[in-house]
Amino acid sequence: MSKNKITFFIPDFENSNELPFIAGGIKAGFPSPAADFDETKISLDNVLIKNREATFYAKASGTSMIGAGIDDGDVLVIDRSIEPQNNKIAVCFIDGEFTVKRIKIEKDGLYLMPENTAFHPIKITEDNNLIIWGIVTYVIKSV
Repeated sequence: MSKNKITFFIPDFENSNELPFIAGGIKAGFPSPAADFDETKISLDNVLIKNREATFYAKASGTSMIGAGIDDGDVLVIDRSIEPQNNKIAVCFIDGEFTVKRIKIEKDGLYLMPENTAFHPIKITEDNNLIIWGIVTYVIKSV
């Protein structure tokens, strides 16, 4: 099992900041005139969070999920109200440790799948103590 550390944060909705947002998008190809930008304001807390009471942020640590676009230091948005399903990325509490893995349901059982070939899948047995703590809904990256 990977020894990734996850640091959790509770969203602060009372101090939510509204920042300028260009709703029409910014072209990644040929530049468009600045006049095309219609600026509105949004709060990322309100955009990224559907269920306020059940949502947390967490900082990912480690490289086991790089194939899923989750890098060391990324901030995860985790919704505890979403039912775990096959192929969802989940924050799991297994045998006393938190980890982020993809849920895989097979005929022979449940697996927690890394997205990096340097790590091995974790087959869940009756000897494991597993709680699927929440489902990752967004990944916030720095560049």
